[in-house]
Amino acid sequence: MATARPLRLPPRIKVLEALGAIADGRVEKTGDHVYRVVSSEGDRVYRVYVDPGQGLAYSDDNGTKLRGYVGYPIIAVLMLEGVLPYDERLAKALQGIPWRRLNEKYKRYALVEAEVKRVAAGKGVAPAELDAFVEKVMAELHRLKLRLTTTLPLDLHK
Repeated sequence: MATARPLRLPPRIKVLEALGAIADGRVEKTGDHVYRVVSSEGDRVYRVYVDPGQGLAYSDDNGTKLRGYVGYPIIAVLMLEGVLPYDERLAKALQGIPWRRLNEKYKRYALVEAEVKRVAAGKGVAPAELDAFVEKVMAELHRLKLRLTTTLPLDLHK
């Protein structure tokens, strides 16, 4: 059986991106612990598996697969499963954000985060609220110590 390697904590912006994905309705449960998450532009579909009880997760997004951190699709799924905190008001303030376009335009997560906070502030959510929420989620992710699994359930291969 393949060993599951530890996943690193994600860049802070990924917590906000996960909220946006949920608010946009881009996260769909397709089986037991199995989900599909559609990218912000709608041109990519990520396959996600989480088993918080075993501390295992999988996603074929670039952050998880290539960079070795907990990608936003995994974070979104863990929020929907009640494993990570979720705040609907904050999520609604992040609805409709073109994440990939912003990432390509600004090239740095800190600049994207500043723009996202500006948009959220226009919808009544203060940057400090987003910061406090991100800290709470990051602390919980640290506690979870997720590992990337390569042994996947059959229904994820569809």
